[in-house]
This record gives sequence, structure tokens and C-alpha cells, in this order.
Amino acid sequence: MLFTRKKEPFYSRKKTITLDGRLIEIDHPMVMGILNVTPDSFFDGGKYVSHKAILKRAEKILEEEGEIIDIGAYSTRPGAMDIPAPEEASKLKSAVGLVRKEFPDAIISIDTFRASVAREVIAEEGPCIINDISGGTMDDKMFETVAELGVPYIMMHIQGTPQTMQKNPQYDDVVQEILMFFAERVQQLKLLGVKDVILDPGFGFGKSIDHNFDLMNRLDSFGLFQFPLLVGVSRKSMIWKYLGTSAEESLNATTVLNTLALMGGADILRVHDVKEAVETIKIYSKLKSMVK
Repeated sequence: MLFTRKKEPFYSRKKTITLDGRLIEIDHPMVMGILNVTPDSFFDGGKYVSHKAILKRAEKILEEEGEIIDIGAYSTRPGAMDIPAPEEASKLKSAVGLVRKEFPDAIISIDTFRASVAREVIAEEGPCIINDISGGTMDDKMFETVAELGVPYIMMHIQGTPQTMQKNPQYDDVVQEILMFFAERVQQLKLLGVKDVILDPGFGFGKSIDHNFDLMNRLDSFGLFQFPLLVGVSRKSMIWKYLGTSAEESLNATTVLNTLALMGGADILRVHDVKEAVETIKIYSKLKSMVK
């Protein structure tokens, strides 16, 4: 049987975060829809640059039952071009402002590793979840900024930077090293009073194909932490390079990995294809509900 009755684990997973006084329940798997306003992201670069395209994408995410809109203005694909902070901030503020005006109840996260950018966007456009691909390693002001702003924080693991991360990444034990990374940095956040943390092991960020699949196979290891777990494998090269296809042809395999991620304890799926991820969650949840 896929799902069997078992004892409750000794730890209790945190199932809520607070954003701008609003309690967000994560008592069911959620979908985060990707909205990149970049010209060079690996799958959707250049698709959502105009105001009309940005709003249409945000509308589609919500219509397809995505619960979080993740807006990014800095491409983090391997070898991506670095852009200045003012340019990133300007693009993010514009996109967040558009989406917030049209969809005021939408939960928005901003995909940035720069504390100054996060601070500027939130100061002008209101509270957002901060989604930091570097887990605070690329800006030593990020943790104190999160604490001061009082917003939820997605802490992702990366080895290196977007420009260097896929140049022969090395680990003795990829899962153990990420667990240690999180343990150390979660403690730093707790000392600053940050309570709303979401963990992302960082599939594809400084990991080989084998590292990524080892990580997926042992995803339940991250249940040691009392925080929600986010997984983002959507159309990544761990899929299409292994299968010898392309990002455009990798939706089916993405769905397979999203299913495995849910079985491994994922609480949030970060995806390009919202409808398919929502359907995956519905099937998974129906099967899980059969366990009495």
C-alpha cells in the first residue's frame, strides 16, 4: 500500500505563517506559481515582461488554484547574468505593485537574495514573503532584515552562486550537509526572533543530477525541522538532462517528482505549471485520506 497507518512522529511540524497580520494555514499541500519578470530565466524568460503579460500570468496562477505568487526579477539559472540591485528592485516593485493592485488578497513572495531589494520592495509595496535562494549566504544583512520586517522567510540551500553553482559541485553526503546548513542558520534566525521560516533544499542549485535524486529519495530527512518544506523541481535540468529531452518536454517527469516530493513531506510545490500541480495534490490528498 502507498499509504499505511503509522505512528505520529516525535516532532510537530509548524503549520502556519503570519503575513501582515494574516494567518496563513499550511495544513494542506500548497502550490506556489512562478512569475519571472526576467528576460533570461531558464524556462519562461521574457514571457512576462509587459504589464499585460504579468497580470495575465498572475490571474492564471490564481484561477488554477495556486495559493502563492512568487515574483522574481533576477534570473538564477546556472551561469545567469548578474544585474545591479537597483534594476532588480525597480522590476520587482513594478510587478508586485501591479499584482497587488489587481489582486489585493493574493499571497506574494519576492524571489531575491538581496536584503536591500527586499527592504525596498516591502517598504513601497507592502509585506511579502522573502524567498532567498542563498539562505542568507549572499547577503549578510538578510537575516537581520527579515527580523526587522517581520515577514516569513524561505531559506534555500545553494552551493556557490548562480554564476558558479554548477561547476562541479561536491559533497561527502548532500543530505547531511544541507541538514547541517539548515540547523546552523535556523538557530541564527531564532536568536533574531524570526519564527516564520520555510525550508527549501534547493534542487538544482549547486547539485549534480545524482545529488538531486539522492536529495529527493531522502527528502523525509527534513522532517527533523519544525518548519514547512518547499520543493522546486519544475522543469529543471535534473529532469531533462537525465532523460535527454528539454525543459519544454519535462512536464510529465516534473509531475512524477512532485508526487514523490509530496510523499516525502513537501508542504509547498513551486511550479511553472499550476493546474497540473494542483491536480497532483488533489490525487495525493485523496489517497492519503483513505488511511483511517
